[in-house]
Amino acid sequence: MNLLPYAIVWAVLAVIVIGLAIFRSMVAGQEDEALHVADDNTAAISQQRAVANKLTAIEKWGKLLTVVVAVSGLVLLGVYIYDLWMQGSGYVPQ
Repeated sequence: MNLLPYAIVWAVLAVIVIGLAIFRSMVAGQEDEALHVADDNTAAISQQRAVANKLTAIEKWGKLLTVVVAVSGLVLLGVYIYDLWMQGSGYVPQ
């Protein structure tokens, strides 16, 4: 069984997850650490809210794709081990 196309798709997904992690750290670098609650600082409050919303969205997709990469990697590994086991037993599917 040729698992190369599946491994390529898995690698692309893994690179996307790594890219999301890098992008999240870049967005988090724009985050203001001070908590702005006063009415006279509405621009800072709205900017803080926008960055927080963007981080929430990035984290949601990052968690989802991390789970997809982990599960698909485990399935791919299982299929690979099963294929090796079948080749070692001399079984040839028809």
